[in-house]
Amino acid sequence: MTYRIGLISDVHCAPQPVAEALAVFDRAGVDRVLCAGDIAGYGGALDETVDLLREHGCGSIYGNHELRYLECNPEPSSPVTDYIRNLPATLELEIEGRSLYMVHASPPCDVMDGIQLLDEAGEVIAAQKHYWVQRLDDFVPDVLVVGHTHQVFAEQLGDTLVINPGSTRFNHTCAVVTFPALSVEVFPLSGQIPVKSWHWKGVE
Repeated sequence: MTYRIGLISDVHCAPQPVAEALAVFDRAGVDRVLCAGDIAGYGGALDETVDLLREHGCGSIYGNHELRYLECNPEPSSPVTDYIRNLPATLELEIEGRSLYMVHASPPCDVMDGIQLLDEAGEVIAAQKHYWVQRLDDFVPDVLVVGHTHQVFAEQLGDTLVINPGSTRFNHTCAVVTFPALSVEVFPLSGQIPVKSWHWKGVE
């Protein structure tokens, strides 16, 4: 039996690409949707974006932009603020005999030290891949889902398949992973060519 998960990340207050990703997932027949953080930041349509995620039962975690949002909005209570405040740092699932772990940047619960594997042209940097293979040497889950770096990849790092679906807003991508085979398909959004590595010189 197969189980498909739609993956998005770094949606950054842009509801239209999120809606497009959700339509892609609907056509692909996914069983669940996950978001690897950074729902907030870079835009003003946070309420609409959160509404979309909630309406579609998207399992989300927080990223660095959610922490920044809460720092700037410490007191007022609203549905959106309460939603963000209640987001977990990580999410763990067991699916068809496989284990999945999701964190915004890198395990166990970092929101800033992102897994950056690609150069500016979107090619894998061998030294970076080797570094992260070593960093994840003791990591147990079969699948690690991350965001933060605005890079698009699905790379086997040691015993773990590491997937970054990219930013729906900036990379114009989403992804679907199928269990238990662990096959990954990346889909373009907004009628644009996917950008494998966006904002390469620095990530906030």
